[in-house]
Amino acid sequence: MIDALLRPALDYGLKPLGRRLAAAGVTANQVTLFGAMAGVVAAISVVLGLFHLAFWFIVLNRLADGIDGAVARAGRSSDFGGYLDIVADFIFYSAVPFAFALADPANAVAAAFLIFSFIGTASSFLAYAILAEKHNISTSIRGEKSFYYLGGLTEGAETIFLLLAMTIWPSYFIYLAWGFGCLCWITTGTRIVAAYRQFYD
Repeated sequence: MIDALLRPALDYGLKPLGRRLAAAGVTANQVTLFGAMAGVVAAISVVLGLFHLAFWFIVLNRLADGIDGAVARAGRSSDFGGYLDIVADFIFYSAVPFAFALADPANAVAAAFLIFSFIGTASSFLAYAILAEKHNISTSIRGEKSFYYLGGLTEGAETIFLLLAMTIWPSYFIYLAWGFGCLCWITTGTRIVAAYRQFYD
């Protein structure tokens, strides 16, 4: 919901760092993989109950997710890089609630519902992007991307805030998961309506 507002400032702030890393020979894919490893450490930290540590590795993961795009724009971008980035994102988003389920079986149903809800937002997002490419529809409102980014009530920024809130208040995980999961279904519904209006023949 707020990605379009935050993205220009984020891209502007990360551009100098992206240029320096690209000049040093660092590739966007390397940054993406570094962020993915940070995400794995965040999930393991949750399982071990090290929520403060998980918080900072989530931050590191998300910073890497922003920096890899800046490096790609400063150096050489590729379709595979865009693919790797989105795959790593969705695996990470699901890994954190899964980790909460492993940490405490009482969280399992709420975690399953949240991951189920993420499937709704992910599939509606990616399916729209496929059709947008087919119809040559593009947008740069959320920055330069490898494919079309359709907005919604629960986008990347909101999901980041959710994951961080879970590590700050782990005892409220169940409430946060159920609440955000419901918001995800609103997002999925609005995207389906948008797709119907745009692509219905």
